[in-house]
Amino acid sequence: MNSLKLNYWIDVGLGISFFACFFTGLIKWPGLIKIIGTSAYKILRFNNISIIHDWSGLIMGLLVLFHLVLHWNWIVAVTKKIFLPK
Repeated sequence: MNSLKLNYWIDVGLGISFFACFFTGLIKWPGLIKIIGTSAYKILRFNNISIIHDWSGLIMGLLVLFHLVLHWNWIVAVTKKIFLPK
């Protein structure tokens, strides 16, 4: 797989895992439970929400690591360009 396709699929995975982690994090937020009530938790049990949140956060962290490895040369080049005197 070429780096363009690999980068695309890593970014797609990052987007999906971000939204899963973000929305389950909002649902788990204690202040939101008081606002919407506990009836919203009948569809997905709180334990299932926590599992989705934990796994999507772990997947997102791994994909960020892969993303940084894939772009490491660019990060080094830009850092040198910014911080090294001309």
